[in-house]
Amino acid sequence: MQAVTLTIAIAASLLVLVLRPARAFAVYVMALLFYPTYLVVQAGPLDISAVRIVIAALLLRCLANPKLRQGFKWCALDSWAAFGAIIAIAIPLLAWQIPAMKVLENRSGLLMDTFLAYLAARFCISDRASLLTAVKWVAVGFAGLALVGIAESATGWQSYNRLKVYCPWRTVSEPQLNPRSGFYRAVGPFDHSIKFGAAFAMILPLVYCLRYEYGYWRTASYLLSAVIAMGALSSMSSGPLMMLVFTAVCLAFEHSKRLVKPAILFGVLSCIAVEIISNRSFYRVFVSYINPIGGSGWHRAKLIDLAIRDFGKWWLLGFGGRDPGWGESLGMTWSDITNHYIVAGVEYGLLGVIAVCGILATAIYMLVRFHNSVNDPVLRSWYWAFGSIIVVLAISFNAILFSGQAGTLFYCILGIVGSSANMLPKDQFYKNQLSVHTAAYHR
Repeated sequence: MQAVTLTIAIAASLLVLVLRPARAFAVYVMALLFYPTYLVVQAGPLDISAVRIVIAALLLRCLANPKLRQGFKWCALDSWAAFGAIIAIAIPLLAWQIPAMKVLENRSGLLMDTFLAYLAARFCISDRASLLTAVKWVAVGFAGLALVGIAESATGWQSYNRLKVYCPWRTVSEPQLNPRSGFYRAVGPFDHSIKFGAAFAMILPLVYCLRYEYGYWRTASYLLSAVIAMGALSSMSSGPLMMLVFTAVCLAFEHSKRLVKPAILFGVLSCIAVEIISNRSFYRVFVSYINPIGGSGWHRAKLIDLAIRDFGKWWLLGFGGRDPGWGESLGMTWSDITNHYIVAGVEYGLLGVIAVCGILATAIYMLVRFHNSVNDPVLRSWYWAFGSIIVVLAISFNAILFSGQAGTLFYCILGIVGSSANMLPKDQFYKNQLSVHTAAYHR
């Protein structure tokens, strides 16, 4: 199977070297979606997935292109992404009870899946035309993967399961088919059904924005959006389902922007009121109502309780790469942490949590500023779509750990957000750059 993985990696790498940047980036995302990351090429102690080989080729191609290099303008989101990458390497080297070479081997893979994917998106999506090209290609790929998920959910046959026997670090067993509401949990080439469904929910707002295109793409956008939504539902998980609900709410607010601030205020006041009135924490009350198709909402609430209880143990440098010992409280033999913020704290301490929050806050700030600076209604809608993704992710991080393909897709979207200034009309782009530099000077 290593020969097959290497062949696919080489073929995809050749494509990203010869295609135009936007299409090359789309090929990388396709490889990410359809080829499991647990199928690797082993080179000594390293397990190298196909997409890591592809991202290396893509980024080298970008760095070798003077035009792409000149078009790259450093922004605040780049600084936060770089800060997160530094934290992800420095804290393990300082605090984890693991040999430094082992840490570097592990962290280099993580770096390729996150920061390098972010940089590739920054380089490849350099303007509005390249964004449209990439989204169109990726939309078709997601629709195809959604059909796989729908088939798995309807039949219970997991099409990729037999390939797991070739994973060098995983013991393979027959999949546990636990139907929910008469359907099975689709997982596709991902390592968990929740991440599989979350990936569809993430990309949905961008696909829906294709409705502003002319010709058949306008009609196709509605069809593709419906199929992708069904792909999210095929996971039969509450997390992706609620992501779809929150996404629909955010997109609906685009036509009633005046209600956004009152809605935020209402949400904050509701949390405070529930905290005062109820004998349970507000997050425990909410998770008991947002679990419509089954699952372990109590597990998410308990994780927050445990993280607060043991704050003094992890705030500085995390738990040193060790299990925090919460398994017994969770009714398990190990600590299954499904909260993205808490994982950042457990692994890297408070700096890790700050990095995640800083990335999300900066992305939202940039998108709000760009949205308010343009008059083009279509461009404003694109910025709103990206903002909806980031807001929904900020909420979903409380219940889902975005790792593997879903985590890489998150960084790809962040990279496009980092390049979103390039979608501005030229006069507004330069005005925006001037305002940024002026603000930095006065600080």
